[in-house]
Order: sequence, then C-alpha cells, then structure tokens
Amino acid sequence: MSKIFARLCAFFALFWASPVLADGIPMTGGLNLQPPGSPVSERIYEFHTMLLWIISVICVFVLALMIWIVLRYNKRMNPVPSRRTHNVPLEIVWTLLPVLVLAFIAYYSFPMLYYTDRQPPPDLTLKVTSHQWYWSYEYPDQGDISFDSHAIWDSSSVTDDQANKLIQDAEKDWLIQNQPMRLLEVDNRVVLPVGKVVRVQIAAADVEHSWFMPSLGINRMAVPGHLNEVWLKLEKPGIFYGQCSMICGNGHGYMPIVIEGVSPDQFAAWVKAKSAKTGQSAPSAKLATAQ
Repeated sequence: MSKIFARLCAFFALFWASPVLADGIPMTGGLNLQPPGSPVSERIYEFHTMLLWIISVICVFVLALMIWIVLRYNKRMNPVPSRRTHNVPLEIVWTLLPVLVLAFIAYYSFPMLYYTDRQPPPDLTLKVTSHQWYWSYEYPDQGDISFDSHAIWDSSSVTDDQANKLIQDAEKDWLIQNQPMRLLEVDNRVVLPVGKVVRVQIAAADVEHSWFMPSLGINRMAVPGHLNEVWLKLEKPGIFYGQCSMICGNGHGYMPIVIEGVSPDQFAAWVKAKSAKTGQSAPSAKLATAQ
C-alpha cells in the first residue's frame, strides 16, 4: 500500500514540478516550454498557459461528471432506468458551452496571430539560407557580412583535422566541452543585438527546411524559390538554441541554430571584427553605433 501511495505522490508531483530550463536550452527533466526570449514567445507562453488551465478544468469537470454518473446511475443504485431520450435545455447547454469556450480562446488567439505576423519597422536584416545540411547567414545592411554555420560534432566522432576544418579559428576544445547537448552547438553563431527588431528573411538552396527557434517563438519554412519573412526581438542577452524541424534528409539532425544575444555595443564590435576579418570596412549603419 505504501508503494502505491509513493508512486501516486511521484506521479502528481510531475504536475507541480518547476521546469528545469536554461536560456534557450532544452534540459532533461524539463516540463514546460522553454523560457521566452522575445515578445512573440512571451505571448505564446502566456497563451499556452491559459489553454493549459482551460484544458485542465475541462478534464476535471468531465472526469467528475463521469464518476458521478457511474456512481449514481449504475444498476444497483438505479434498478429501473429512465426511458427519457431528450432533454432540450441540457442539449442547449452542452452545445453552447463549448462554443463559448472556443469563442473565448479565439478572442485571445487572433490578436496574438496578428501580432506575431505583423512586421514592425526593422533595425537590421538577417538573411538565412538553408542547405543540405547547414545554414548560411548574411547581414546585408552591416557591410554584407556572411558566413556558414555548421554543427559541431562531439569529440568521439570527429578527428582533430575534421574539427579544425569545421571550427576554423574557434577554440575547438572549449566548444566541444561546453556544448549544452550533443549536436546543438555550431562553429559560427548568429550574433544579434538585444532590444533591436530584426527582420529575418528565410530561403532554401536545395530542399525544404525549417528555421525553428522554440525559445523565440519562431518556426518558419525555408522553401526553394520562395522568400519567407519573420521578425524577432531579443529581450535579454543570452544564447538561444534551435534546429531544423523539417525532415530534410539523412543530415536533418545536423542543422542546429545558435543565436547569441549581445548588447548593441558588443554587436558593433562584432561587426567591426567580422568586417576586418573579411577585408571590408566597418559599416556606418545606424546599428553599428547604436546605444
């Protein structure tokens, strides 16, 4: 009996446990969505929480109703069953009640959809191009900075020569040892300034992919011959992880996405360093000197 009680306590504890999550990183044992890192993901998080409460209330109500029916109208308690086939007031109630619940959800969902889809005036543009199986990034208004971003394999599956070729001038040992999870880190991170609206243009060079950033509330298709747009605004500095969510081939699991949110000053320094590395002059764009 004590074992059964302990198991029941452990089961119900799952619903009260706090999510074990870091910035943009899925962690073992986590129960909730990843902590939001953008205004869009904040609204999605709040909407998800509201739906969870609605679903929980509905499930508890239906379960209680079924238990009451079983206990009250079983053969022993009710030996002579009723032959009634219709109850008009009850049928009106159980038809209108779900309609009202759906109308309530729609009242909150449609403004959220509009908010996520609208494109506010951008402070900078990020061009994302998917390949089999890596990502290319461009900053067209920051001196045309561009680079490829490949997954970093764990040390057990990559030789030193392969790792050095992938990581180029990065610190191989640091990157391998500090990966939050296998195949989530990349050799070249996307660097974006905190507090700035970023217009993200997404395209594909070969087959369909998907640029999926759960902690930022973004999941947008990359389609060959078509340019999709989405916007994001980082609310806080940090590192945010994502992956391709479209099954794009046998290398689908090797297309992680890493965005590093930094201050505008740090972003300006990063732009300057990237421009100097490629032999370009640092751009005089408004964001390069933004505070």
